Amino acid sequence: MSNNRRDFLKLSGLAGMGLVGAGMSGFTQPQLDEVLRQSKRKNNQRFNMSGYGAPKLDTVRAGFIGLGMRGPGHVERMSKITGVEIKAICDLVPEKVDKVKEMLKDSPHDPDTYSGSAYAWKKMVDRDDLDIIFILTPWEWHVPMAVYAMEADKHVAIEVPAAKTLEECWELVETSERTRKHCMMMENCCYDFFEMMTLNMARDGFFGDVIHGEGAYIHDLLGLNFKKEGGYEDMWRLKENAHRNGNLYATHGLGPICQVMDINRGDQMDYLTSLSSNDFMMQQHAQELAEEDDFFASYANMQFRGNMNTTMVKTKKGRSIMIQHDVTSPRPYSRIHLVSGTKGIARKWPKQGVATGHRWFSDEQMQELEEKYTPEITKKVGEMAKKIGGHGGMDFMMTWRLVDCLRNGLPLDQDVYDAALWSAFSPLSEWSVANKATSIDVPDFTGGSWKTNKPVSITLEGGGNTGVRI
Repeated sequence: MSNNRRDFLKLSGLAGMGLVGAGMSGFTQPQLDEVLRQSKRKNNQRFNMSGYGAPKLDTVRAGFIGLGMRGPGHVERMSKITGVEIKAICDLVPEKVDKVKEMLKDSPHDPDTYSGSAYAWKKMVDRDDLDIIFILTPWEWHVPMAVYAMEADKHVAIEVPAAKTLEECWELVETSERTRKHCMMMENCCYDFFEMMTLNMARDGFFGDVIHGEGAYIHDLLGLNFKKEGGYEDMWRLKENAHRNGNLYATHGLGPICQVMDINRGDQMDYLTSLSSNDFMMQQHAQELAEEDDFFASYANMQFRGNMNTTMVKTKKGRSIMIQHDVTSPRPYSRIHLVSGTKGIARKWPKQGVATGHRWFSDEQMQELEEKYTPEITKKVGEMAKKIGGHGGMDFMMTWRLVDCLRNGLPLDQDVYDAALWSAFSPLSEWSVANKATSIDVPDFTGGSWKTNKPVSITLEGGGNTGVRI
């Protein structure tokens, strides 16, 4: 761990964990200048983690940090997979740990528990009987925990986004390469059913040359972000939306498009430009709440992120990508997921559709496509995943695939370069928004190896032997 990271942890205390004051400082001009500097860094690659299969693990021994909104579901889904031991669970709040422990009482798992202090997680990570650490905490903690865990000889799986700053993105890459430990950002939308089918279609040449892709995170979270109880711990996600102005949550829409385009594995982002609308809702909502509740007084005069952010990317091979972000407007949920090529197009929202000309395919044609292009992983565990759950099953397929890769010594579908690049989208977009949509170069975290890295495998070759308990 770098001295800067240790100093950050030492000085920031709970604030470093995102439990008090997270995101309140926003991106100052010196921080924006640092984004530009970090965007120009080069990776003198120590070891190529793309395509790397770590030594096989007969049993995957797991520890979990963060048992708030996402953590319990991750633990429950993991408990359904054979060849797994849930050895330890951790959260700042003891009651959350106790609740998850109780949830596992009828399972084969009896994890040790850690809680009660901001650094209880370190005691858990320092154990020598864990193979992987799942990091399910507020964003501020993702990189400090991941770096500490990799240096403690553990693989890590991190909730999205993996990092907040470009410096943190580089730190993840450098640590993973040096330790040869996997660092996977758990972008679950890459495992949704339509996204996986369109990936398979692209591999088969259905779209011809892919020209353009679109993704988004359009999700009305205004009420949840301002929810005092039962929402985000200490309002951390609301604080992230204060002052930071860009695409703060890009990876759900971005990840599947990057896989279709073989980004980091045959193509690479070149530069991006980003524009945000004004905030028409968050400050107004904070002021309305403050009139009735003094708790919101400190938020009433904050400058919040614009309602809609649109970020555009040009790739090295000349493709274009558009990613949008809006978590306040009263709109139906959408991740768009559009793939457009020289021979055809697919789009997921508002209705799944595929076309090779002026008319969308009929329901019968869509069924034929599903039968032809549903990939192996979906055929094997898709129906079980729907029963077990997690955003319709994609969460379980992601976890099952991760475990199966670890148990069989296979490369992961999402490596540290994906975690860094997809997370870098946020600070890069913030810089562009702050500079009147000026373009900014996207750093190449692969150190040029994107030119020869193999695309993500969508087969179960070498694996597929991990069982599931229903």
